[in-house]
Amino acid sequence: MTGKSALEIAKSYEELIGRFLRWAETRSDIRAAIVLGSGARVDHTADEWSDLDIVFWTTDPEYYMSTSDWVNNFGTPLFTFIDTVLTGGDDKMRVVLYEEMLDIDLVPVTREDMQRTSEWIDQTIKADADRKALAWIRNVYGRGIRVLLDKDGVTSTFCAVVASAEKPFPPRPTQDEFLEAVNDFFYHAVYAAKHLRRGELYWTATHLDCRIQRSLLRMIEWHALAEHGWKHDVWFLGRFLEEWATPKAVEGLREAFARYDEEDAKRALLAAINLFQSLALETATKLSYRYPTEIDSSVTKWIRTCVSDNSNRKQ
Repeated sequence: MTGKSALEIAKSYEELIGRFLRWAETRSDIRAAIVLGSGARVDHTADEWSDLDIVFWTTDPEYYMSTSDWVNNFGTPLFTFIDTVLTGGDDKMRVVLYEEMLDIDLVPVTREDMQRTSEWIDQTIKADADRKALAWIRNVYGRGIRVLLDKDGVTSTFCAVVASAEKPFPPRPTQDEFLEAVNDFFYHAVYAAKHLRRGELYWTATHLDCRIQRSLLRMIEWHALAEHGWKHDVWFLGRFLEEWATPKAVEGLREAFARYDEEDAKRALLAAINLFQSLALETATKLSYRYPTEIDSSVTKWIRTCVSDNSNRKQ
């Protein structure tokens, strides 16, 4: 897409949407369609690097999963495949990459599916208890929905429900939740060190760059919120992290990822520990929470000795 401007790419996506809409209007099984994500957001709107997410109500979702020739109606596909929708559930979507690297996720659902989703969103917002679910709702639905098609008026209720998801800012962690997060990080740091000593480099590197980074991200979010206030806009799954995280966190992350190399994995592990310690201590101070200094010291000392000791290392 580097050969075209953002305006030209946006126009290409709108043309793709127009072709989808004209096709959907002729399909009796398709009753409604909405755009989610950057194509519907009012902040961080779509640019030339964005994809397009379309959810459409249909009486026959299996057809769109079991066949793929229908994607030719919107453009010239380079390829298509089935993927899991990023909700933590089992929902499937058809991903298509068109010419010009236009990327579209097409999610066929039944009216009953969306009704259940609407009810779940409503109940989750009112209960205000499941923080992970609230974060998901806010970032997937609460940031904007664009209705493309509605033959039966089914989207109005859904849109009204998700509109109330606009401002469920993440609450402060409790003291216990904070300590759980610290314990979780150090447990997985020990786990990574053990596998590094065993010589399982692939397992160590992926654990460092995935599991430990997820634990670190949670502290980066709390650190930013403690610094800027609990209505600071922290995006889901680290999206736009460079904008909302503190400069200290962003700078520290430069050293906290590992290459597929034993020495670099050791370096990245120690860098991740240093960054987590610093952010967690500052967050605890701002929240007036207890920090488990003795546990931190004991575990960190063991890890440093473990990864630095070359004796009995597997070859």
